[in-house]
Amino acid sequence: MASNLVIVESPAKVKTIKKFLGSNYVVDASQGHVRDLPKSQLGIDVEHGYEPKYITIRGKGDVLAKLRKEVKKADKIYLATDPDREGEAISWHLQKALKLEETGKKVYRITFNEITKNAVRESIKHPREIDMDLVDAQQTRRILDRMVGYSISPLLWAKVKRGLSAGRVQSVALRMICDREAEIEAFVPKEYWSLEAITHAAGGKKPLKARYYGVGKEKMELHSEAECLSVIKDCEGKPLLVQEIKKSERSRKAPLPFTTSTLQQEASKRLNFSTQKTMRIAQQLYEGVEVEGRGTIALITYLRTDSTRVAEEADAAARAYIRENYGETYVAAERKEKQGGQKIQDAHEAIRPIDITLTPATVKASLSRDQFRLYQLIWKRFAAGRMQEAVYASTSVKLVCGEHRFSLSGSSLKFSGFMEVYSDSEEEEEEKPDAALLKLSEGEELVLEGFDKERHFTQPPAHYTEASLVRAMEEQGIGRPSTYAPTITTILARRYVIKEQKNLYVTELGQVVNRMMVKSFPVIVEPQFTANLERLLDSVGEGKMNWKTVVENFYPDLNAAVKQAEKELESVKIADEESDVDCELCGRRMVIKYGPHGKFLACPGFPECRNTKPYLEKIGVKCPKCGGELVRKRTKKGRIYYGCENNPTCEFMSWAKPSEKRCPKCGGYMTERGNKLVCADEACGYSEVLGKEDKG
Repeated sequence: MASNLVIVESPAKVKTIKKFLGSNYVVDASQGHVRDLPKSQLGIDVEHGYEPKYITIRGKGDVLAKLRKEVKKADKIYLATDPDREGEAISWHLQKALKLEETGKKVYRITFNEITKNAVRESIKHPREIDMDLVDAQQTRRILDRMVGYSISPLLWAKVKRGLSAGRVQSVALRMICDREAEIEAFVPKEYWSLEAITHAAGGKKPLKARYYGVGKEKMELHSEAECLSVIKDCEGKPLLVQEIKKSERSRKAPLPFTTSTLQQEASKRLNFSTQKTMRIAQQLYEGVEVEGRGTIALITYLRTDSTRVAEEADAAARAYIRENYGETYVAAERKEKQGGQKIQDAHEAIRPIDITLTPATVKASLSRDQFRLYQLIWKRFAAGRMQEAVYASTSVKLVCGEHRFSLSGSSLKFSGFMEVYSDSEEEEEEKPDAALLKLSEGEELVLEGFDKERHFTQPPAHYTEASLVRAMEEQGIGRPSTYAPTITTILARRYVIKEQKNLYVTELGQVVNRMMVKSFPVIVEPQFTANLERLLDSVGEGKMNWKTVVENFYPDLNAAVKQAEKELESVKIADEESDVDCELCGRRMVIKYGPHGKFLACPGFPECRNTKPYLEKIGVKCPKCGGELVRKRTKKGRIYYGCENNPTCEFMSWAKPSEKRCPKCGGYMTERGNKLVCADEACGYSEVLGKEDKG
């Protein structure tokens, strides 16, 4: 009997796939990559055609030895690694490491988007050769990343501290976070007011609150209390008339099935999962889990994709399920799914449950809590995408009082559609229109009982979260589905960025590295440049461009920039700055050092004297609370703030840097925000342009 060897990446897949194939098939795992560039050197021959030098990854010798024995026994070898560029590259590396071309045996490449009996057997019926265009695209990405990392990282080690790293995508992500932080720091709140007219309609129990719109058809914003009072004065003694009532329907489209990016965003928003955790659990659901009564089965399709496309059979099965469980009126009309443009992962389907009838409730007992929650999210999103849109009945009312116009509106859910299975808490809490609102008639005169006015301030841009950073990276074309989670994980691990609650904050170390990268390698940290490189990699994957052309156009400029930076950045090296503190152990003047959590004081007599102590960096401003010196501090996670040296006796703290100048309007302390000095009391609202002599 012929023997066939199927090689997959993960041991978890072995158990799932073995069930689908006969006894003449042996399934084994490579346990991920088996070859890579050497860690001790660049590993790319820049002098001779940029050829990469691959070596066996340490610890993979036994795995390869076992696979070689299986290869000897087999008549046919099927390379069944993941269905993306990286999976294609792993198959190619396996072919080289196992010297399959020299065996004279038939070697095939097979892929499947879902680990099911039909999908696996169909892939074996339609094998192909390794797609060298996809291999070259992945190889080019690896070479470019290696060139950036191994060229710039040593520079950071020399100029800042050991253990730092630069990366082609991670440096752009860091810059995006730094730029957002600068926007927030420079933001100056602006005052605005809201005004509501309070009235009662006949038979209404609750007062109706109509929001101020403007004069006639022109929308007008209220910037001060004086403007509010002017409107109120104009309306005194005048009737409040119902000018126009509009009743309409509005609909909310069902959401598209998940891509990698949208899954990471929704899992962060709804489940509070990090991108790394989302991908780890999704991988488990894709590879297979033990389900009671079913054995080891895969629950979802492949998790790295840019596409929202769904296979015809899966679409038909979902519609049949909805028809049976919710009724014909809930089944969506045919719709065209949004394609992923030219991205190579568009060859895959969206992330969806493999079997729509395998509801979250039926598998709950077999899954961990996190597996269940993520599977439920994927299942509901996919089911909702095959359902009709939700329909709301909306009522909009225009009121006039003299020349001033006010508006009232409300809406109620008329047909739930997809929201039967998938809805946001915000949607569920949507305010229903008061019964009195629905009874209003055009021309009706209402009693004006008074006004509510409220002061507000504009808010700065929000800090990036993992989810919003992924969305921004996707929108700008930076990275691909497989790179979002590792990129964020790296900048957190390097402590360039810290996470508090869900927000990402840049640390002092991150700011230093970003400044160096922006100064010496402005092209590499430019989002548009990185997005263009991604498109070039796509072109390589599609066979439209030679991979060496991309590398040849990239490396010389990088090499020249590194050499120039080695000379120019000499002056920005963070030297050991001497403090005014004496070491109590040996009497030497202590110096300022940099650690994972920022600056600290250390004795320059190391290693004879190992004394260290916290560094309190005075900013030359007195504490507005107790008169002590204000110092620059860091939270445990590395975020900078300003506090009093007399802490904990004095609890003063400020995220923005305080200034010596006092507010001429209220006498309070002021803070630096970009190029402005702003009163710390938002209710005061005073600000002025920061003069050169005021800048710290």
